[in-house]
Amino acid sequence: MKRLLLIILAALPALAQQPDEAVHNALRQLKATMTKALNERDLATIVAHVDENVVFTTMNGDVCRGPQQIRAYFDKMLTAPGHIVKDVKVSFEADALTTLYGGDMGIAIGNSNDRYELTNGSRFNIRGRWTCTMVRKPDGRWVIAAFHYSTDVFENPILDRLKRAVWQAGIAIGLVCLLLGYFGGRMQKR
Repeated sequence: MKRLLLIILAALPALAQQPDEAVHNALRQLKATMTKALNERDLATIVAHVDENVVFTTMNGDVCRGPQQIRAYFDKMLTAPGHIVKDVKVSFEADALTTLYGGDMGIAIGNSNDRYELTNGSRFNIRGRWTCTMVRKPDGRWVIAAFHYSTDVFENPILDRLKRAVWQAGIAIGLVCLLLGYFGGRMQKR
């Protein structure tokens, strides 16, 4: 009898972890689905996996509320006349397992390695940070309730290009001023 009790007590932690493992597997699948959908520009899949009250804060600071605003944001950035982004590929990595709250809500944080190609031909990689809140619907599906996406405003490839352009413009203006001064001085001597 003691042996049976010890076996049952030893098995309890493993049994208690199984439901969380199923939840974490479902959340991993949600991440994989959303990553694939974003990389393939599959907006139907993206909006099918967000809550009707979702709040999405984009890397450029836009805030989208609800699936229709998310769809409009991606249209504006990727396909509408005057769009900026030609293509984007993302790879999301979680820092750790999702922190679960009450079994029906979880918060995950992590990083992403993103490759952007702009309509002007520029290409660059950005390392982003994200926070995602997921909720389980009554039918058992996990959906995204909030997603906040950001990057380092002090160290990123866009800022690096801007700094380089400012230096190049400064050097060019300096050279033009030197040439104007030189030729202006020569003309004044005559």
